[in-house]
Amino acid sequence: MSDHHQHDHSHHDHHHHADAGPRLIWALLLTLGFAVVEAVTGFWSGSLALLGDAGHMVTDSASLGLAAFAVWLARRPPSRRHTYGLGRVETLAALLNVLFMVLVVVGISVAAINRFLEPATINGEAVTLVAVIGLCINIGVAWLLMHGEQTMNTRGALLHVVGDLLGSLAALVAGAVIIFTGWTPIDPLLSLLICFLVLGSSLRLLREVLRALLEGVPAHLSIDQIGQALASVPGVRSVHDLHVWTLSSNRIALSAHLVVDAFSQWPEVLAAARHELGHQGIEHVTLQPESNVHAVRWSPRTTDAIAPINGKTEKQAGSK
Repeated sequence: MSDHHQHDHSHHDHHHHADAGPRLIWALLLTLGFAVVEAVTGFWSGSLALLGDAGHMVTDSASLGLAAFAVWLARRPPSRRHTYGLGRVETLAALLNVLFMVLVVVGISVAAINRFLEPATINGEAVTLVAVIGLCINIGVAWLLMHGEQTMNTRGALLHVVGDLLGSLAALVAGAVIIFTGWTPIDPLLSLLICFLVLGSSLRLLREVLRALLEGVPAHLSIDQIGQALASVPGVRSVHDLHVWTLSSNRIALSAHLVVDAFSQWPEVLAAARHELGHQGIEHVTLQPESNVHAVRWSPRTTDAIAPINGKTEKQAGSK
């Protein structure tokens, strides 16, 4: 590594992963245990809302188990073959959990439509009792996951749990309506409503996961603002070859070439640039200084070249 090429690795402690693991395991045990109770009661009572909620909880158990396994893998240190470590496995787990959830939504929607076509007798009292217990358990599991670290992985697992929570609420309302009115179509109707709500959340998380896997700029960051902030550092004439991407849920990486007034100023420039990027949550940084003699000019169609002009920042004009 040359004196002018600075690569800064900021390794996070693993206490977040250590915190997430036990929470996910407790959530798994609670969810899987009650899924069995709900499935048995759903078959006995004839409630699609209960069976749908039990289906959610079974897939939740799989998603929580997958999330816990991903946390364990992510804690493994970097190796010669995986120099960034295995943190991105949590993003892959989130992707699988979202796809599982979409399959569950499709399955429950098909069953609900069939129930409209072929109504069945439902035991409202049994549905209401089990739904109340399920709602309490789902609230507890959601609380466990919401009070830990919010990675894509845990959010993917939480998505299933929230779907279950809404499913339990739907089963509770359906049971009460059936007890007092005898109107059984409320059961599949509420199931469809919950499916639409969960599908919307699933697609939003899917978009975020795909952005990370495709190494896109995180949604909460602006490449233009980052480039302008770096170009405004004293001693920096322009910035080009700027790239920002997601390593894992809580690690963002950046690389850039900085055209500087003088190499002798590089230590001060580097410290100021790191400080500026740290404010934006970017701590895995690779910065390459370049002499102004070799400055690169880019087309205005790109965002790769940014230079300070008259104390402000503008994109450089010109051609490559």
